[in-house]
Amino acid sequence: MSRQKNRRKPMSEINVVPYIDVMLVLLVIFMITAPLLTQGVSVELPQADAEPISQEADEPLVVTVDRAGEMYIDVGEGKDSPISPDDLVSRVRAVLKYKPKTPIMVRGDAGVAYGRVVEAMVLLQAGGAPSVGLITESPES
Repeated sequence: MSRQKNRRKPMSEINVVPYIDVMLVLLVIFMITAPLLTQGVSVELPQADAEPISQEADEPLVVTVDRAGEMYIDVGEGKDSPISPDDLVSRVRAVLKYKPKTPIMVRGDAGVAYGRVVEAMVLLQAGGAPSVGLITESPES
């Protein structure tokens, strides 16, 4: 009697079902978290005709002064919580030490007292900013 060999052929297909499951879970996670990442401080910008900054420049460091006069910075932890003047100066120093050519911009609410925006600009200069720009909203938008 001849003995038949029951050898299995190697399977040349990859089971992709587990990969699809993982991909769908990641998709759901990103769909839920993406809208949460776009929260920020509500500021009503003054309108002015101005040239936009060039796209070749480094991404600017933006300090926001809201209607209540609270200051926020878009660098580091706590972007959505007010920052103290001392913390503002130290963060600006740290950014400028790492990237000295970083443009510094102030985004002040149209209803905030002018003196509060000037105070933010003075703090930025104390942090080593050679110049400070103002962010406005163009009349078309």
